[in-house]
Amino acid sequence: MTFLTKLYMIIMGILAGIAASVLTAMMFLIMTDVVLRYVFNSPITGSYEIIQYMMAILISFAVVYCSYKRSHVSVDIVFDQLPPKPQSIVACLGSLIVLILFILIAWENVLYIKETYDQRLTSTILYIPTFPFMASVAVGFVALCLVTFIEFLNTLHGVVKK
Repeated sequence: MTFLTKLYMIIMGILAGIAASVLTAMMFLIMTDVVLRYVFNSPITGSYEIIQYMMAILISFAVVYCSYKRSHVSVDIVFDQLPPKPQSIVACLGSLIVLILFILIAWENVLYIKETYDQRLTSTILYIPTFPFMASVAVGFVALCLVTFIEFLNTLHGVVKK
């Protein structure tokens, strides 16, 4: 196992653990809010905002695990009809394009973190600062870049090997 793969496995494990914890906390928050709303007519103030922020963490961290498991949606109708060598080349080019796209998204997100921090943007009801949650999205995309880079190296190795 290469250094990058070991690093990725550690990062992916931490992010997946955080995502699972956030999902669990979100489930209990929603359940509590529903019970308080319909039984006691007293909902949790700002629960909608908290859930939105939790979703930012959940999605950006869980997508890394999804990419690791290769459980994203793909259409292979034409791809499967190609011979092995062109399949490897198309997979390598696809990984490179996706890597460049994710690097651009991560970079723009880092710039957006600075913007939200400088403007001191907060949520409407609870006045929770938004920049930490933007940072979690950036962390997720940087980790996704690492996953895509490893995938690119593996497909590049497949192209050279075939």
